[in-house]
Order: sequence, then structure tokens, then C-alpha cells
Amino acid sequence: MNRTVPARAGGKIPAQPGPRDTRETVGEGRQMVTGTADVPTEAGAHEAKAVASVAEGTQGTDGPGAGAGLPAGGSPGAGGSVIPGAGPARSGERATLRLRETGPDEPPRYAPEWLELREPADAAARSHELLDPLRIRLANLPGKAGLVIHDLGCGTGSMGRWLASHLDGAQHWVLHDRDPYLLHFAAVASPRSAADGSRVSVETRRGDVGRLTADGLAGASLVTASALLDVLTREEMETLADACTGAGCPALLTLSVAGRVELTPADPMDAEITEAFNAHQRRDGLLGPDAVDVACEIFSERGATVRVNPSPWRLGPGEAELTAQWLRGWVGAAVEERPELAARAERYLRDRLAACEAGELHVTVHHSDLLAMSRPTGGAS
Repeated sequence: MNRTVPARAGGKIPAQPGPRDTRETVGEGRQMVTGTADVPTEAGAHEAKAVASVAEGTQGTDGPGAGAGLPAGGSPGAGGSVIPGAGPARSGERATLRLRETGPDEPPRYAPEWLELREPADAAARSHELLDPLRIRLANLPGKAGLVIHDLGCGTGSMGRWLASHLDGAQHWVLHDRDPYLLHFAAVASPRSAADGSRVSVETRRGDVGRLTADGLAGASLVTASALLDVLTREEMETLADACTGAGCPALLTLSVAGRVELTPADPMDAEITEAFNAHQRRDGLLGPDAVDVACEIFSERGATVRVNPSPWRLGPGEAELTAQWLRGWVGAAVEERPELAARAERYLRDRLAACEAGELHVTVHHSDLLAMSRPTGGAS
């Protein structure tokens, strides 16, 4: 069964719930969007899974009135739950990411509310210094048919909404994610025009970065991703690098966690929470805060020229809602990694949230942006 919804002006996630039913999904084929076309959504038999596991420990966000402290008893609750408020969750669920009804073996889904909340901070943080060398490379591509940009783990499409407006010329964005729910949001809120007013079109593809190949990137001008590298394993990073270098296209990979956080005013427990959170990020072989160093090594081994620039979140009183949600997930992941911190972490979180509400807390969450320039193929200079 096919379903069509009107395409909307790009730039904001619509206040609609996405696919009408949790069993309604984007098919394994393609979903096309342009500035004037409708958005067809194919129904599938099962929901897809989210593209990756926890990114920054806080990919969910809750509604009003969520609790600010640790679960009763001061330690993670049943099912390994972390601090209530880190994501929409019911008792007994892992609170970090759970969004809605899923099967028992299905990983949690990213909440579009959280992705929307963090989008302005992401846009302000991304490195503009990497855009000039990227523009030079793209300007030297053969042919005049426009750019083809693949966005991996696109979520609700925030990278496209940011980058499309910084690049000239016609653009066709291919948005990849394993979650049809998020692909829906990405499609209907996609950008409609480039920096010079040229047309932008979009298609969506369900897929897994662990299965990406150079053939899948045939004809690509650029690969992008946000907050993705730190939730990859080394093997998945090698797969990504093989695909990009094999296709001869550059990769702009932004907002990978750097493992450093600065809070003002300081607290003696800051370093302990940071260390436990970083350990949590490395669970199950994930690269976590080592991701950018590993990516530099792997892309360089394959002949790419790699540049890295800082892209920190700088959160103050104007970002209090984002700061509060980030704090809940950050402390919650630390406690999940080290349950013995629970009693002290409850006090720490309570004090930090109070300072945040009073407009007294400033937080710098360090990230890194990476531009990997693979050797071009097909005669591009």
C-alpha cells in the first residue's frame, strides 16, 4: 500500500506523528521528494531499526514534567533504566532512547523531539572552516548535473537543512536511516533550495551503514553524517571508509564526541562523571570518544587527506532546555556504567539542574568535525 502526504516547506520538523501506525514503514525501495512533489511512503511488513545505538547518551527526550532525579532507591531501575527524563520511557525500560512500542528484541529508537531540540546547537557548532576546502573540491567535479549528497544516519534530516543552504548549485540528497519513522520526518522537512536558490531534491533509503559499499555510493559527490562516528565499531568505520574511498567521494562527518566536557561553575564530581560516561560510550566495542582518531587513521590508510576541526556545543541560559536534557542523559549513562555513583550522582544532578534553571550553568560539550578527502575517481580533480 502506498500513502502520500503533501510536501512541506523545509527547515522545521512538522508537528505530526509521522507514519500513522507503528507498523507502517518506508519500504526498502526509495522515497522521492522535490520542491513541488508529494512524498510517497511505501508500507512494509515490519518496522526498521534505528541506525545506531546511543549517541552522546541522550538521544531521547521526554515530555513536560519528567523526573529530574535518579530512580527510586538511587540506582538504575529494572531493565537497566537510567535517569528518568533521558528519554520517553515507562517503568522498567531503558530510558535513554525508548520512543514508542517496539518488540523486545528491537533496539530503542531516536526521539525526533530530542533531535529537534539539539538541532540549533548542532548548527551553531559545526565547523565552517571545513566548508571552503569542500566547496573547492565540489566545484572541480566533472559535469554540471549538480551534487549528489548521501547523508548517513540522517535522523530527521538536520544535516541537510544546515548544509544545503551553505552550498551552491542543484543538489540531490539521499537520506539513509534504518528507522522509517525518522525518514518520514526527514522527507517532509527537507530543504527546498540551495544557497544560490537552486533546486534541492530528496530521496530516502532504509539502510545500515555497516552494509554500505562503494557501489551504493556510485555517482556520489559527497557523504555526510552527524553524531554517527562515535556509535560505530572499528569494523563499521572501516566499511564506511572503504565505501567512501572506493567511490572517490569526500566525507564530511560532524559532531563526534571528543570525551571532554567543561561545566561552569565547576564541581568536584565533573571529572568522575565524564570518565564514567566515556567508558559507557565504549561499551560493546563502540568507538565513543576515540572515534575521530580512529577515523583519521583508517581514512588516511586508504589514501584520503583528513582535516579535523573542533565543533563544541556552547550551552548557556538560552539553551536551558537542551542543557537539562543533556545532563539527564549524560549523568544517567555514567550511573549505568558505574552504579556505585548513584547516590552522589543524584545530588550532583539535582544541583546541576537547579543551576541550569536559575540561568547560572554554562556547559561546553566538545565535539570534532572531520573532512576526509578521498582520491577522486572518474577524472575529477
